[in-house]
Amino acid sequence: MKKGITTISPAFEDIMPEEYRQLVAEGPFGKDLGLGDLGTFKELIEEHPLCAGCGLALGIRLIIASLPAPENTIVVGTTGCSAILFPQLAMHNIHSLFGNQSAIATGLSRALRLRYPDQPKDVVVIAGDGGIGDIGFSFTMQAWFRNEKFTTIMLDNEGYSNTGGQESGMTRQGIALNMAPTGKKYPKLPMVELAKTAGCAYVAAVNPSLARRLGKMVRRAVLVAREIGSTYIQVMVPCPTNYKFSPSETLKQAKALNPQPIEYISAEAEQLLKEAEK
Repeated sequence: MKKGITTISPAFEDIMPEEYRQLVAEGPFGKDLGLGDLGTFKELIEEHPLCAGCGLALGIRLIIASLPAPENTIVVGTTGCSAILFPQLAMHNIHSLFGNQSAIATGLSRALRLRYPDQPKDVVVIAGDGGIGDIGFSFTMQAWFRNEKFTTIMLDNEGYSNTGGQESGMTRQGIALNMAPTGKKYPKLPMVELAKTAGCAYVAAVNPSLARRLGKMVRRAVLVAREIGSTYIQVMVPCPTNYKFSPSETLKQAKALNPQPIEYISAEAEQLLKEAEK
């Protein structure tokens, strides 16, 4: 794959599935498309096995459609609801052991920069609050301290939804869940503030109802990570199954939990984005 162009080897054109041929001909690879273009191209995630009304599934769809160069991007995930969806994702992705996705992303990002010094190869961690804020917290923070050049995106559904509804560090204080019946005993982890303190050059928080804003944040985070260092986005993706609300109310819940987007840009990142967004 060169210069953002995807092709099928002539020897395999006749035997490739129709779905794959459509992806090459009508997909987003090499076309600099974004959320505003949804409906005009074949998306990289079209079906998934997650629950009806899953905020996480919507979040991933919007994130993937916002990547500046999906043909030159590798997603690193980990255990959780997202791991059930990623096998349906039509781009390079890696499933890491629970919590060590930032370690995998570190090695991958460094290796790609050595192997392709003249061509951007983006690495994006996409994982839940358990993988990033709890079990993978040390890996996450150490990567930020080292200013590793990849983006971390937390899919914040405020609990361990894939395993029955335990509380996580991102669960709000006082909330009771299926397997946390007495309620959370301490406040939600301040991951946005921790990312800023750890030195991330770009930090944002948003909910999927602000789709275009989310798309702009994803693009900015990836471009900053490519040139400067660690970036972080926190996407509120409520879980109707464990929080017991109607699947049709997911966006309403997301708005209520995170009504105002947050965006922090370092001076160096701001200058880079001014040039990139001219």
